[in-house]
Amino acid sequence: MAKPGIPKGTRDFSPIEVSKRQHIIQIIKNNFEKFGYQPIETPSFENSETLMGKYGEEGDRLIFKILNSGDKVKKADLNALENGNLAKFSSSLSEKALRYDLTVPFARYVVQHQSELEFPFKRYQIQPVWRADNPQKGRFREFYQCDADVVGSTSLFQEIELVQLYDSVFTELGLEGVTIKINNRKILSGIAEVIGASDKLIDFTVALDKLDKIGEDGVKKEMLEKGISAEAIEKVQPLFNFTGSISEKINQLSELLSASEEGKKGVEELQFICEKVAELGLKKSILDLDVTLARGLNYYTGAIFEVAPPKTVAMGSIGGGGRYDDLTGIFGLKNMSGVGISFGLDRIYLVVEELNLFPETVTTSSKAIFFNYGIDEAFYSMKIISQLRDENIKVELYPDKAKMDKQFKYAEKRLIPFAVMIGNNEMETQTFSVKNLVSGDKLTLNFEELKDLLQ
Repeated sequence: MAKPGIPKGTRDFSPIEVSKRQHIIQIIKNNFEKFGYQPIETPSFENSETLMGKYGEEGDRLIFKILNSGDKVKKADLNALENGNLAKFSSSLSEKALRYDLTVPFARYVVQHQSELEFPFKRYQIQPVWRADNPQKGRFREFYQCDADVVGSTSLFQEIELVQLYDSVFTELGLEGVTIKINNRKILSGIAEVIGASDKLIDFTVALDKLDKIGEDGVKKEMLEKGISAEAIEKVQPLFNFTGSISEKINQLSELLSASEEGKKGVEELQFICEKVAELGLKKSILDLDVTLARGLNYYTGAIFEVAPPKTVAMGSIGGGGRYDDLTGIFGLKNMSGVGISFGLDRIYLVVEELNLFPETVTTSSKAIFFNYGIDEAFYSMKIISQLRDENIKVELYPDKAKMDKQFKYAEKRLIPFAVMIGNNEMETQTFSVKNLVSGDKLTLNFEELKDLLQ
């Protein structure tokens, strides 16, 4: 029989890996709640019409579709297949799809439950998403997103607070030198306007967003292929070498976009956010204006965020987000502005692991294991174990009467720091023989002393 496996781009997680992931999730969750966000959950899959067309052409191709079953299979458009229209044929086979992200389902949730919500509504969501992407380091087909969004407010103080939220989480994780990149879609629209390529805005931004992946020449080549003229590309040449402090970059943008009202508004918004963040200060993160930051998602209309890990780690972005003024409008709810960010749990895990920043206590399972000398001793141990568990102390009993060497090896492999041994003498004197499996020290303790040690 062939050895079983799992689909490409997915993973199993060991107990230690799950403990480390939960460590990150708990820090993110605590900070979400500290900043006033409330938890919600949405289904793993949505109606296809909810997701399709919300992420741009590239995003749509990465959505996992769920095949119809039963009588619904009869709805398949065989004529489309015969005529070579694979996209139409594929759509006829599926009415549902796995969620691509948490933002569009959130927009659907807001529209569907608007009468029950108090606006502005601040929500966080920590759930898996799926993308039919090409798996590579830090990029998976199934992964978790940790999102925080607020809808029902146009205030730029929300953007300022989200920058602080990023900084608070990464500071608590021990990550120094994380760069929170910021841009504004109005600036990108303004640039497209002043170079005479407003009709090619999406093509322009999608290509520009790939600058760090395919380089300046690659971006220019893609823009030409999308019908953006060489003259227009020449006008944006300064963007490929955009350096200086945030204030210097804002001054350069003000000059470049002086003829665009949309662009000037974007510059004003960026200036307000960056100045206020600078005055409030960040703990360990860095805020930087990156004018090439576009993000290919169609729904961003204002600020755009992308988070880069410390430069010592070779990894893609570990977070991102932005403002979307019209996302709920596509579901029928107009004038509902929102802004949100996402933490890339899987990539953050790899960064924290590479930098060896997980606390040792994260990987420790039980604080102590009680050795098994036989039925009477084991049952006596169970009484003590129950009392310790009532004190929220993680302890366990080795289930079988086995050789001491085997029980010691089990404890060591499980990284359990203490072994508690109870024989006839200990039961008579109501004491406990304890061995520190790290130092090798041996102790004889009463119950209170044992409890203090394990706490």
